[in-house]
Amino acid sequence: MKFVNQLVISSLAVAILSGCAGSAAERRQAKDDFKYLDVKPYSGLVSAPEQQLEVYPDYTIPSGDYMGGLGKDVDIRPPQQVLELIPGARTEQKDGVITLWLLTQDERDKVWQTVNDMLQSRDIKLVDSSDDRLETDWIVWEEEDEEETLSSRYLIERFEQNSRYGFRISLIAWKEGGQEQEVSFTNKERYNTFMTNLVMARYDQEVREQAAKEALELVKIIPLSMGKDRSGLPIIIARAQYDVFWQRIPELLPTLGFTIDDRNQSQGTINVSFAQPNDEFWESIGTKPLSYESESYTFLLGDLGNRTSINITDAAGKPVTEEMLEEMVPALGMMMKQSNPDQVDDTEQ
Repeated sequence: MKFVNQLVISSLAVAILSGCAGSAAERRQAKDDFKYLDVKPYSGLVSAPEQQLEVYPDYTIPSGDYMGGLGKDVDIRPPQQVLELIPGARTEQKDGVITLWLLTQDERDKVWQTVNDMLQSRDIKLVDSSDDRLETDWIVWEEEDEEETLSSRYLIERFEQNSRYGFRISLIAWKEGGQEQEVSFTNKERYNTFMTNLVMARYDQEVREQAAKEALELVKIIPLSMGKDRSGLPIIIARAQYDVFWQRIPELLPTLGFTIDDRNQSQGTINVSFAQPNDEFWESIGTKPLSYESESYTFLLGDLGNRTSINITDAAGKPVTEEMLEEMVPALGMMMKQSNPDQVDDTEQ
């Protein structure tokens, strides 16, 4: 699902459980037919005069007027859930409207700024705006589960109530196939959640990027040394947490002739192809050339708490020699020093 004006919703933010085949209506509606709508109401059960009718209330349907769809109007898709990506934030949903309660005013204002940045970067127009209130113009959605092109407008607010800091998103207008319609509870609930998750996902991404940037600023030069793993095999030890070193090493490897082909942070693997730099390069950094062949290698990173282990395997999956690992320590250390010449090189050889 996406905004037509290029705002593509990430799978994290708006995962939709839908069928792989069939029309949009089939994905939204129950599989069986709707003949039950044609059934005539049953009259009350009447017993013979000489019999006493026993009535058990267990399955009695309460009387009253109930709002909601019938037949094809019943949406069977699973309800959307607001992603809990802001630590400590509490979500409140009432009548399809979503309110986020943040712990501090500063955090609430950061979410507010995230909304403003998102709307501006995606060229979403505003009908009205103030310091604490935004009313969007029509936003066009495309979703495979809908038969018509959908458009919606939102009211986004920030406020303070009883010393609590709130942020609210409300769907205020709705179109299907270009025709404006009354906002149903189902659409209000579903598309308020979509928009809230967009904001939450962007906020989470910005927080992570800022944290990674700050971590890298604190640790520009990471001390490296040789060590042994639990089996006694040689490894390189980087004196930095795994998440920090993972952000750093992709900047260093290409400078030494390693082209990154693929990497997987959860598995700790970086697949590379090596092309030997010329002699002038090695002379310029003051280290011996690496004795690696021009082939594929895999860097294997391990999380050791406040340190990170590094091993390297060749194209056949065999660990490189201890001498080849030792060569890598001063080369990586020199590249870190050159990328931040104002700091002293702590690299241990």
